[in-house]
Amino acid sequence: MPAPAISFPGGTSVSLLDVYDDVAPDGLRGGSPHLHLASTECYVVIGGRGALHTVDAHGASEIALAEGSVVWFTPGTIHRAVNHGDLRVLVLMSNAGLPEAGDAVMTFPADIVADPGRYAAAATLPAGSENERADAAARRRNLAVEGYLSIRKAVDAGDFGPLREFQAAAAAIIEHRASSWTDIVEQGPAAQAARSLDVARALSRGEFAHLEDAAVYRAAEPAGERRFGMCGRLRPYDVREPAGRR
Repeated sequence: MPAPAISFPGGTSVSLLDVYDDVAPDGLRGGSPHLHLASTECYVVIGGRGALHTVDAHGASEIALAEGSVVWFTPGTIHRAVNHGDLRVLVLMSNAGLPEAGDAVMTFPADIVADPGRYAAAATLPAGSENERADAAARRRNLAVEGYLSIRKAVDAGDFGPLREFQAAAAAIIEHRASSWTDIVEQGPAAQAARSLDVARALSRGEFAHLEDAAVYRAAEPAGERRFGMCGRLRPYDVREPAGRR
């Protein structure tokens, strides 16, 4: 049998998200619309209320969110978290480590997304005080909302061309760094899936030696300040390498 699995189930990552509550140019409160190129994201709502706005090849949708809601969306789905009051979410992301490696692209206006240099400048938050970074995060969000509204207006009118163009531009932005992502997938979810298959095969033969490796692990509470993420203030848990048994 392979070495015992100690990472979080499925090779996923876990973060606490307090969705932004300041007002965007269209009057809604919430985060920066964006998509993920390779990872599926899941929202488990733990407090407050809001909505998940999405755009994909099937059209635009708005899903109400309240405590206990569970909703997930696959790569290529443009999504926007809207805060109707104290919206707090537990976020599960597939391919732990890959989203942090640049899996997401925000829906800035088409001329910015078409230029990787301009995109990077618009997406990067500058160093500075918390208030300065909060202001920069709001400007970044507002720019993403501008591009999102253009795409959604076209989709609502039955024109999916701007959506496809954005997805193509997003793929071009991450192309230069995607070559390293195969290692993340192989060492994370693929390794866990391979171990699960080995366990199932062993059990079918009446073998159960892996049960001797049974253990309980607990992630430490997130430390440090909350990050300015795309959708809100983030506090990631470190679940990939727990310190030991608890």
